[in-house]
Amino acid sequence: MKTSLSYLIAGTTALCGFGALTYSHSSLADDVKPLQYDDVFMLEFAADPQIHRDGEQVIFVRRSLDRQIDRVSGRLWQVNTDGSNLRPLTQGEGNESAPRWSPNYDRIAYVSNTSGQSQIHIRWQDTGHSSPISTLQHSPANLSWSPDGEWLAFTMFKPQQRSAPVQLPGQPPGAEWAEAPIYIDSVRYRQDGAGYLPQGHSHVYLMPAEGGTPRQLTAGDFDVRSNLSWAPDGSALYFSADMSNDPIASPVNSGIYRLTLEDQSLTKLTDRDGPDSNPKVSPSGRQIAYLGYDDRKLAHQANRLYVMNADGSNVRNITEDLDRAVSDFAWTADGRGIYFSYDDEGQGRLALHSLRGVTETLTGGLGGLSYSRPYTGGQFSVADNGNVVFTQMAANRPAELALLQGSQTRQITDLNRDFLAKRTVGEVEEFWYDSSVDDQRIQGWIMYPPGFDESESYPMILEIHGGPHTAYGPVFAMELQLMAAQGYVVLYTNPRGSTSYGEDFANLIHHNYPSHDFDDLMDGVDAVVERGFINEDELFVMGGSGGGVLTSWSIAHTDRFAAAAVVNPVINWFSFVLTADMYPYFSQYWFPGMPWDHIDHYMQYSPISHVGKVNTPVILFTGEADHRTPISETEQYYQALQLRGVESAMVRVPGASHALHARPSNLMAKPAYAVYWFEKYRQSQQDED
Repeated sequence: MKTSLSYLIAGTTALCGFGALTYSHSSLADDVKPLQYDDVFMLEFAADPQIHRDGEQVIFVRRSLDRQIDRVSGRLWQVNTDGSNLRPLTQGEGNESAPRWSPNYDRIAYVSNTSGQSQIHIRWQDTGHSSPISTLQHSPANLSWSPDGEWLAFTMFKPQQRSAPVQLPGQPPGAEWAEAPIYIDSVRYRQDGAGYLPQGHSHVYLMPAEGGTPRQLTAGDFDVRSNLSWAPDGSALYFSADMSNDPIASPVNSGIYRLTLEDQSLTKLTDRDGPDSNPKVSPSGRQIAYLGYDDRKLAHQANRLYVMNADGSNVRNITEDLDRAVSDFAWTADGRGIYFSYDDEGQGRLALHSLRGVTETLTGGLGGLSYSRPYTGGQFSVADNGNVVFTQMAANRPAELALLQGSQTRQITDLNRDFLAKRTVGEVEEFWYDSSVDDQRIQGWIMYPPGFDESESYPMILEIHGGPHTAYGPVFAMELQLMAAQGYVVLYTNPRGSTSYGEDFANLIHHNYPSHDFDDLMDGVDAVVERGFINEDELFVMGGSGGGVLTSWSIAHTDRFAAAAVVNPVINWFSFVLTADMYPYFSQYWFPGMPWDHIDHYMQYSPISHVGKVNTPVILFTGEADHRTPISETEQYYQALQLRGVESAMVRVPGASHALHARPSNLMAKPAYAVYWFEKYRQSQQDED
C-alpha cells in the first residue's frame, strides 16, 4: 500500500557511472532567465483526460494557479488528438473537475462550484449549453452514467444528526455563552486537509440525468468512497467499501460489493484480509477487474490487478509476476484485455494485458501531475480504437497530454509554451550509484542551475522525498526549480524504502526507519561531490514529511551540512502515532506493536532521541492545520534545539495542511524560506573565509 506522510526516462539520459555526461552552459549565460518566486502563477497542467470513443477528441481539466484567490483552479477544455482545436468547453468562473462522457457521447457531466457549492453540471454537446442539475447540500464525487444515459450515480456525504450527551441548564434568554463543547467518540474524527470531521458517512446516490431529487441507495455505519461501475444492463452498481465496523483492527480492509438497484440489496463479492478496490465491470458484464492485495502488515504492499467472474468466483491475479504496484486500469472495448499503469524506476508506464496471458509494455513517461515536487503519478484514458491519451511527465515542464497511437507517442498540448519562453528551467540528469551498505543500486537525479558551468563551484541542496513509500522521478518540480534558479545544484534520489523498485526494496526499511536509507542518501551526496563542481563547505539538506524525518535524522548523524530545512517532520514516533490522523494504520503497519509496549523501538528510531548530537542550524516549516504530521512534532524539535542552544527558527503556516503546496503562495514560501536560511549560512562561511 502506498501510504504517504505527505499525497523509462522519457527524454533523459540514463547513466551507469559518472562523468559520461556533463553540462556547460556558460556560453548561454546571456540568455539565461532564471525563475522568479511568483512564476508559480504561470504554471498550467493537464489532468483527468477523457477520450471520445472514436479516439479523435479529448476533454480534460486545464489547471492553473490563480493569483487573485491563491488557489489551484480547473476549467474544462477539449483538444483533438492530432493537437488541433484546443479550446475551452465552459465559461464558468468557479472550479471545474471530474468530466465524464455520457454513454452516447452527447453530454458531459462534471462537478463545478460556480454557484458557491459543488454541484453536478451537464454540458450538451449539440448546443454547447451548460447548466447545474443538482442542488446538493454536500459535494458529489465519483460520478458515473447509467448505460442508457438516463441516470447519474455518485457518492456524497450524509451527516448523522446526534444530540450532545450533556445539555447544560441555566442559560438566560439572549445570553451569549461559550460555544458548546464538541463530543467525539468515533475512531476517525479528523483528517488532514479536512480538519475535524462532522458525524456521518459517505453513501451512494442516484439522480435523473436531467436533474431532480437524488435517491440514497446505501445506508449504514460505513463509507463508500470508491468509483462506481455499472452492470451493462443497468441492473446493478459495483463499488468497494469496508463494512467490518472495526476501523482499529482493519484500517486498510475493504471488499467489492454489488448493489442491486431493484431492491437495493448488497452482495459481498470478495472476502479476504486485505483491501479490494476500484472495481470495473467488463463490457460484456461477465467479469470484474479490481485492485488489491493480501494484507501481510507490511509498511509497503503493492496493489495487484485481479479479474473475477461477476458473481465473485474464479478470482485470479493477472499481475502476479510484476513486482510493481498497479495504479489504475481500463478494459479494452472488446473486453479481451486490460490497460494498466504502474511505476517502474521512477517512471510511470502503461501496459496492455491480454486475458490470454500476455502482457506488453506500451510506453513510459506517464505522470507529471505533481508540479511542486517530482513525485510520480499520472492518468490515462482509452478509446474504442485503442488510442490512449495520458498525462505525460517531463523534467522541464508540468503535465501535458500525449497520445499513444499504436507504437507511436506524441505530445498534443503545449499549455506551458508561454511560461517556458519567458524563463529558463534547470536541466535534470539521471544517474545511478551503489549503496555502500549492501550494493543496492540507487537511482538519483541532479538538477542543474540555469547557466551551469562545470568549471565553477556550486552550493548543493539534497532534497529528500516523503512517504517514505513514494518515489521521485524525472518530473517537473517547481519547488526544486526555484531553488536551482538561485544558483544551487539540487540532488534528489530514491533511497531504499522508495516505491517503483519492487516490494523487497521498499520494505528494506520495514520496522527499520530511518536507518540505512540515510547511508543511501549520503552515498548520493558523495557521488555528486566527486564530480568536482560542488563546494563541500556549502552542502545543505532539506525534506518534507518523511523527508523531514530523514533530514532531522541526517543532521544528528553527520555535521557535513552547513544548514538544514526540516519541513512538516515526525520527530517523535511515540507522540506521532498518538496524534496523527491515520493512527490505526501507522500503529499497526509501521511498528511492531503499540507504542506503550515497544517504547525502546519507537524511541530508537525517533530523531528526538538523537537531538543531543545536532549542531547544524535548522529552520522548521509546518502548516498549523497539518493533521498528518501535526505541528506539535515541529514544536518538540524546535524547543529541544532551543534548549541545546542550536541556531534554529520555526515557520508556522496559518491554515495550511500537510499539502503545503495547495496554496500557491505557500508553494512560493517554502523554497523561499529554505533559500533564505541556506544563504544565511553561506554568508557565514564566506565571512569566515
